[in-house]
Amino acid sequence: MNFYQKEIQLRSYSRGFHLITDTIIDALPEIRKINTGFLQVFIKHTSASLTINENADPTVRTDFESHINTMVPENAPYYVHNYEGPDDMPAHIKASLMGASVQIPITQGRLNMGIWQGIYLCEHRNHASGRKLVLTAYGQ
Repeated sequence: MNFYQKEIQLRSYSRGFHLITDTIIDALPEIRKINTGFLQVFIKHTSASLTINENADPTVRTDFESHINTMVPENAPYYVHNYEGPDDMPAHIKASLMGASVQIPITQGRLNMGIWQGIYLCEHRNHASGRKLVLTAYGQ
């Protein structure tokens, strides 16, 4: 079994849901060497997250942002942790709800996702710098 791991820094993204599938594939070309295995993508932050969903229609990303902002609003009167502004605590809650990692099967050197699936960076802060990801591919 082979293991490949790389830490990458994404460029800064605006608040919202952003497809990063191609960025990940380009950053870890060793995926092509794996016939059967997995790719794990882990984000090293507590105010952004990762998910897999629709990769074709951009209105899905807009709806995700609208819905999660309704679920987890800014300026809730019960938030105590607001040291970095009104998006601080909501960003942490959103990140916990969405998750810090995704795992995708690798089959014959390619990510084995559905035709309409893509990997999203879910940026929950108004003014975030680039996010760091750890990419780990393993298999035979």
